[in-house]
Amino acid sequence: MLVNDVRDDYEIIEGVKFMAPSADSWHNNVVVKLAMIIGMHAAVNKLGLVFTDSLDVHFPDGNLFKPDFMFISAANSKIVVDNKHSTIHGVPDMVAEIFSRSTMKRDMTIKKDIYERNGVKEYWTIDPWREAIDVYILRDGKYELAGQYENWSDDELLRLTDEERAEIKMEVPVAVLDGFKVKIRNIFGWYFE
Repeated sequence: MLVNDVRDDYEIIEGVKFMAPSADSWHNNVVVKLAMIIGMHAAVNKLGLVFTDSLDVHFPDGNLFKPDFMFISAANSKIVVDNKHSTIHGVPDMVAEIFSRSTMKRDMTIKKDIYERNGVKEYWTIDPWREAIDVYILRDGKYELAGQYENWSDDELLRLTDEERAEIKMEVPVAVLDGFKVKIRNIFGWYFE
């Protein structure tokens, strides 16, 4: 049986339409965990809303993205258009993109530039293969690399000296949430610590 595959999973980057590939299980696991951890903190403290890649984000400059993860502060919630095709018209406070082989280059280059140009305050690029996160913070209209974080196994940590272990950052601060911290193991692991 043939099924007509009509998908609206696309992004418009600088006027060019790109189909958004389906996520694999590792990618999806990271998105769900970010949404759970940051979303629960935001909801309990009435700080804002968390969304995943099911919503279109229409940026002021005409680009249309489906970020893997985004946080929109309560003060910025007017950009959420509540209609039968829920969309975002404006700039989320925080965006995270989880690499896939087909999108990694765009996530690190043109999409990062567009997020910066439109004023996304915090941008995370997440590498699920290396279990690593790069955090960029917008300062004076430009992204600065605020931190690089990697997930270390217990065995890897045991091989380090006390001084080396002390330098490893095991939690990722979320600047737009006043430094709320996310344990990196909870993003990549099977279970929460």
